[in-house]
Amino acid sequence: MSAPRVTLYTRPGCHLCDVAREVVERVCAELGEEYAEVLVDEDPELRERFTDEVPVTFVDGRQHDFWRVDEVRLRAALSS
Repeated sequence: MSAPRVTLYTRPGCHLCDVAREVVERVCAELGEEYAEVLVDEDPELRERFTDEVPVTFVDGRQHDFWRVDEVRLRAALSS
């Protein structure tokens, strides 16, 4: 099985992360894609890199969005 195309970087207690997760879950389910969620606070490098940008979404290893996930853009990126 291949790695998930979408990675969602989050932190606990983050309202925007909860909203982003809902969008990512919905779009991935519709398109038959998997996603991985990574807690930035568990890794000092990630915590420093993303500090106040969470949630951050990557598609195919490239940064796609931060703070909010645009459902239309995410669907388009996964459809290409």
